[in-house]
Order: sequence, then C-alpha cells, then structure tokens
Amino acid sequence: MSGNRRVVVTGVGLVSALGLDTTSTWKALLAGESGTAPITHFDASQHSTRFAAEVKGFDPLVWVEKKDVKKMDRFIQFAVAASDIALKDSGLVVDGGNAEQVGVYIGSGIGGFATIEREHEALLKGGPRKVSPFFIPASIVNLASGWVSIRTGAKGPNSATCTACTTSAHAVGDSFRLIQRGEADVMIAGGSEAAITPLGVGGFAAMRALSTRNDDPARASRPFDKDRDGFVMGEGAGMVILEELEHAQRCDARIYGEVVGYGATGDAFHITQPAPEGEGAQRSMRRALKDAGIGTADVQ
Repeated sequence: MSGNRRVVVTGVGLVSALGLDTTSTWKALLAGESGTAPITHFDASQHSTRFAAEVKGFDPLVWVEKKDVKKMDRFIQFAVAASDIALKDSGLVVDGGNAEQVGVYIGSGIGGFATIEREHEALLKGGPRKVSPFFIPASIVNLASGWVSIRTGAKGPNSATCTACTTSAHAVGDSFRLIQRGEADVMIAGGSEAAITPLGVGGFAAMRALSTRNDDPARASRPFDKDRDGFVMGEGAGMVILEELEHAQRCDARIYGEVVGYGATGDAFHITQPAPEGEGAQRSMRRALKDAGIGTADVQ
C-alpha cells in the first residue's frame, strides 16, 4: 500500500432543485436560475420560513423497483439516483473483477426525517404495532451507502458521515484518503438530504438559522451579503466517482480533475458558530496544502 497514490474525479451525479440529473442542473446553474420557491411538501403557512429548494418532479420508480420504494426514505432514493448517474457518467462497471476495490461513502446530515415524523405519528395514533418494520432501515444515515452497495455490487469500504453542513465534504475527503492509502481503487462518494419537513423546517427556524425572505425566495440565499438573514433549506444528492489515477487511465476514463489535498479540523468553540478569527479554516487549509505538497510558510 502507498500513501502517495493520486486520486482523480471521473464521474459526477446530481439530483437537485434545479434538475433531476447533472446536465439539467448544470445548465440551470449557468443560466443563473434559482431552485428556491414556496414549500409544497407540506402546509407551511404557520412556519416563519415558508420556502425551500425542493427537488421537483422526482419519481423514485425511475430508479428503484416498486417493492423497494417503501424501504427507502427520500434521501436514500436521491442517493441511489445520483450514484447511478455518476457511475454512468464515469463509464465504470462494477463486476467480479473489481468489486472488492470499489467502495461507497455517502453521508447525510439528518437522514430520513420524513420517515421518522411519519412513523412517530403512526406510533401516537395506533401504538407500536403500527410502526413499519422498514422504519429503521429506511431512515438511518448509513443505508444510503448500504443501498448503493447492494445495487451496484460494490464490496469495498462502506461507510457514512453525519457531520451537518460538512457531511459531503468529509465523505469525499475520507474517500480520497481510502484510495490514497490503497484500501480502494474507486469510491462512490457524496451526500444526500431530504429534510424539508414540518419538523425539519420548524427546528432550523427555531434556531433562527433560516432566511425569512418569504416575499423573495429566489434571492434569499446570500451567505456573503451584509444583509443576509439565514440559509435556505434544500434537498437532493451529489455524488462523485473517485478513482486512483492509474486505474482511471487503464480504463480510459474521462478525468474531470484531481483531488490533491484534504484537511479537516475542529474549532472546539461553539455548536453552530465558527471561531471568530477563522483559525479552524486556516488549520484545515494548512493540512490540505501539506497534503498537496504546497508550502504553508506564507499562509496566515
């Protein structure tokens, strides 16, 4: 095993509020379109925030057999779809010859919130006998990776992250490390969310974390604006196929780019606020630069 193996991106899969695949999402991004609009998943009239970036027109039956749909929360369905799109984009075929060297690492900040809410209501109304036997496997975070592994036959490292807003970045970075040190040749990596629910929106609103620009949803997401008033909840999934460079070259894969460094640190400061001087980001950057073989003497 080597800790210096190079890692490249050979496939991208997206399911978003802007489109049900990578091509349509990218086209909408280039056109400057917004996927944010009034919430339709539930009656949000009593919520302080009444808009979100919902995935529109998603049909799980396009990606999942009917008998399996009820076994998966919406976030798992998104993950399956985005992974399939990414694999098709990469041209990678998982078979008996490479299955043990192909892994899956998909995270989710919350997991199956809609399923949890639905089954809790069933419990309150009908007692424990009304709770679905699929409740737990449909809602826990690691079942996105589990389902993708089962469907693709990938038998390599299989894991999941649950680190709030950094979840997908950690999934990609940890996958990079697995390939770098020789534990896998290929990783299906990314994240998926579907928490636009009464409790999900209500909970973030109670933290005063959400924008309340209900009169202008399309322009509510403005994280670096001096007049920002919170973030906009969204849903969807994003996946990349990471491959060891020589493996990708042998397969004549199209290479989008190379992952050259990864850094992750903790601020040890506050549960929602970053350290005020940004020292945590600096530490992470230094680690990533060291990974990439770039000097850090001039980084302040």
